[in-house]
Amino acid sequence: MQIERLPLQDAALIRLDRKADARGWFARSFCMESFAAAGLHADYPQHNISFNNRAGTIRGLHFQVAPHEEVKIISCTRGAILDVLVDLRPASATYRQWFSVELSEDNRDALYAPAGFAHGFQTLRDDTEVCYLMGTNFVDGAAAGLRYDDPSLAIPWPLPVSVISERDLALPTLPPI
Repeated sequence: MQIERLPLQDAALIRLDRKADARGWFARSFCMESFAAAGLHADYPQHNISFNNRAGTIRGLHFQVAPHEEVKIISCTRGAILDVLVDLRPASATYRQWFSVELSEDNRDALYAPAGFAHGFQTLRDDTEVCYLMGTNFVDGAAAGLRYDDPSLAIPWPLPVSVISERDLALPTLPPI
């Protein structure tokens, strides 16, 4: 695998090194030693799957508050998503900046979201499945988020919103600086 640093401080894109033959291909999608050598979190006690019926579905922008901040590795194993990270760490050089990338069953890339980032995605195809490796267990009382359409972020979601939860619609926007 190749770990590529992104414009957001501490975030990374993980690209698979596929070994192909007549059977198909094989790739290592996670390696504790490689992640640790790159200075990335390497312990993932919880793995989650999100299945989404319709293209245009938005989930997020979600995060957990201190002291339960989450590190995530996000990949799309079926369909395609526009995956978005927002740096919410006040001491970071990229505070309040966002980055997006398409993750899909075709490219098999994964996105590394450091602790202190909000994360969300929009499905680009029907019947899309997203897998998460979580660096900490979910804590219900620590769950928080930002509105997907926060005007201070101005994230250009590629499709009209087809499905979004009431919870996500009720999330706040970022306070003014």
